Amino acid sequence: MDTQRIIAFIVFSFSILLLWEAWQDYSDPKPGIEVQATKAKQQAQPSSAELPVPGQGLKPNSAIAASGQAAPGARARIITDVLDAEIDANGGDLRKLILTRYRQNEQEDQPFSLLEEKLGRNYFVQMGFVGGSLPTHKTVFELVPGEYRLKEGQNELKVSLKATVNGAEVVRTYTFQRGSYVVDVDTQISNRSEAVLEGFPYYQILRHGQAPEGESALMQTFTGPAIYTDAGKFQKVSFDDVAKDKTEYVKEAKDGWVGLVQHHFVSAWMTRDPAEASQREFYTRAVGKDEYSTGMIFPAVKLNPGQEKVISMRLYAGPQELEKIKSLAPGLDLVVDYGWLTVLAYPIFVLLNWINRLVVNWGVSIILLTVLIKMVFYPLSAAGYKSMAKMRKLAPRLQTLKERYGDDRQKLHEGMMKIYSEEKINPMGGCLPILVQIPVFIALYWVLMGAVELRQAPFALWIQDLSKPDPFYVLPVIMAITSFIQVKLSPASPDPVQQKVMMAMPVIFSVMFLFFPAGLVLYWLVNNVLSILQQWRINKVIEAGGKAANDSKHK
Repeated sequence: MDTQRIIAFIVFSFSILLLWEAWQDYSDPKPGIEVQATKAKQQAQPSSAELPVPGQGLKPNSAIAASGQAAPGARARIITDVLDAEIDANGGDLRKLILTRYRQNEQEDQPFSLLEEKLGRNYFVQMGFVGGSLPTHKTVFELVPGEYRLKEGQNELKVSLKATVNGAEVVRTYTFQRGSYVVDVDTQISNRSEAVLEGFPYYQILRHGQAPEGESALMQTFTGPAIYTDAGKFQKVSFDDVAKDKTEYVKEAKDGWVGLVQHHFVSAWMTRDPAEASQREFYTRAVGKDEYSTGMIFPAVKLNPGQEKVISMRLYAGPQELEKIKSLAPGLDLVVDYGWLTVLAYPIFVLLNWINRLVVNWGVSIILLTVLIKMVFYPLSAAGYKSMAKMRKLAPRLQTLKERYGDDRQKLHEGMMKIYSEEKINPMGGCLPILVQIPVFIALYWVLMGAVELRQAPFALWIQDLSKPDPFYVLPVIMAITSFIQVKLSPASPDPVQQKVMMAMPVIFSVMFLFFPAGLVLYWLVNNVLSILQQWRINKVIEAGGKAANDSKHK
């Protein structure tokens, strides 16, 4: 076997993992369908203080203050079985949202804060009307402050705010549901004036541009706006592109949703009925120092004197639980980032999730998944291991060639090829098991990185979170030992330098695996053990066959 090529394959595969940032290029938004901007939008574009408008009679000077900074007002605190939220009377914003069933990355004794009001790290959900006649997210609402708690036996909790602007009475009602991260928002508009009132409804998310606190720089994932339409499909937008005004995505459509994605969690605005077709315009905008907004704006709502209308929207702000979010809106499940091997990673997760339903332990599920993958590729890997076993038998002859030709690499190579030809051995056959594992390994890496279901998922003993590295490095050390055993079972290279490199590889990989999720190390460890057993058995069979052949010759 050409040991140099095997080393190249191994180094290449793990270099891909180390260069995870380069993979993000594959996940960056592809150029969407460009939509011609309307005249009104073109007029508004130079001003960073104005939202994009659909151009249906809206005057360019009807604007919303860009900055998300707003003084805190009266607060309503909402407590359900899964979240702890706060609504502020200033703008009627949802300014805090704590997911009580999840822990912070950097403070495991604290519940996870998705939306928050924090200096330099604001993350709000906002809404209002463009046009000047109706409230914006700067309008002060009337709100009964205090605590609103979902009671035993109660399935939903409603909180209402009211604002009166230009003769319009606007009542906004948030509806929180038991066991759900879905928040329905109904806005009832009553025209109490004697004039026609008009406004373009908008729904936006304002967030700082930093990665989530506590996220490892080595394992950082995408954070930023995401837009989905039937025309452009799922498109991600980086904060850098928003800041430089170099965004490319579908700007107008009759369907779709807009959201803000970060590792394991997402907040997204969508229509109550996913099948509803209504014109909407999507926008992303830098609105302050390291502060960005992304949202949708809908056609104008017009009310004659005495007329009333209700408009409804839905907010999802919670974990990227695949089975739950995919039913809320088309393409919402795509927020789970599986990298460029989604076509392989998604079925792996589906299978892993199915196994977990049976055994109710994600660690055991990973072990069983590894066994299944090994069984599927058994015939393929067996052929490779047989080739390696035959190569191992040739080690003494190859060493003799090395001593004969010394540093004459050309003659050494020719001699090796002659032996391979005589013995009918493919020197690259031993690389096959490695090649098979590379795409599966990378796909599983992204599954374990992206699946919020594995966040805080315990396995056994000291492994209490499979999405984080082993706190005591036990699994990486055991994996290093199994890697050494694999090297010993593999054919030795006649080149002493290559022998040292092969012996050093387990140490190098183990250092890398110190920073990988424990679930991924568990997969690789189990895979190593199964490979050792398979290689050991095949070596014994090949050696026994060779011994029997030699015995028959001497009779």
